[in-house]
Amino acid sequence: MGGALSTRWAPRLPGFTPVQGFCAEAGGAITLFLATFLGIPVSTTHTITGAIIGVGAARKVAAVRWNVASNVVFAWIVTLPATALFGSVSTSSEGSFSEMLQVTSA
Repeated sequence: MGGALSTRWAPRLPGFTPVQGFCAEAGGAITLFLATFLGIPVSTTHTITGAIIGVGAARKVAAVRWNVASNVVFAWIVTLPATALFGSVSTSSEGSFSEMLQVTSA
């Protein structure tokens, strides 16, 4: 998924060269390998998005639309508690779902 994000959006970024694309992909890959080695679950999409923002900021800080980047970071922060809430609700209602799906034997 992260590679698809880079392939789709990187060409649309003004001045995003193939070398910068390589750096974003390499940075994302190194981050993913390190996180995997440490046993930390991470999102490939979040990783490559952060790498693309980092490459843009390294080139020129003003080149990054920080209002959009802040919306992305906010979404990342909201994702974890939202999925925890959804998991909790679905787990607590598991009993009622399994009762509905039980087949009575004759």
